Amino acid sequence: MPLRLPAYQPIPAPDQENKLIEVSAAQLQPTQWCVGLAEIWSRESDFAQDTRQQRLAYLRGKPVPLIRSADGAMWMLDRHHRLRGLMGIDPGATTWAYVVQELATTDKSAVLSFLQSQGWLYLYDGRGIGPRPTELLPTSLMGLEDDPYRSLVWKLKQEGWIKPQPLIPYHEFRWAAWLRTRPLPPFSSKRLDPALAAARQLVCSAAAQDMPGWKGDKKACR
Repeated sequence: MPLRLPAYQPIPAPDQENKLIEVSAAQLQPTQWCVGLAEIWSRESDFAQDTRQQRLAYLRGKPVPLIRSADGAMWMLDRHHRLRGLMGIDPGATTWAYVVQELATTDKSAVLSFLQSQGWLYLYDGRGIGPRPTELLPTSLMGLEDDPYRSLVWKLKQEGWIKPQPLIPYHEFRWAAWLRTRPLPPFSSKRLDPALAAARQLVCSAAAQDMPGWKGDKKACR
């Protein structure tokens, strides 16, 4: 069944007025339920080749957009996979971030209500079941579930079969939900190969033409 996500506001990009701040990755509150572990493992491998200072220099160009409540709690709107991979090799890592909006409340339910009104929450679990209650959202990047379909979509994007859509929140999860409605051989985040050939054909098929990022009419998908 297609995801029934609310209408969304694009996440504002940083500008000159958004001062970058250095924050602990472990203190950031996720706004989604799951990740694709295949992407996490790939990012861990990439980060492992660099020193902490090299990582921090790289992350300055990939700052985390935040919503910050009056008690200082920070809710990350993006970069979940990148920072989960970083924490996998450096639990005490810091990163760069910018504040999209300050909320004059300490009430967690009010923060969650605001995030949901903006379309900035993903409340489906690793099996694609949801929406789950907002109050049960994982509180740590390390607590996010694995969604193998999200891993599969990451691989398809890496190979160029799906065009990135950075302004659409949870774009990869929308594709994952679509693929869940199609027959695929058994696979996992550790073993994507059994499903890749069929998935490539599916995401290029006419059945997927209404999906944002569809490339079925492009040479790359022939």
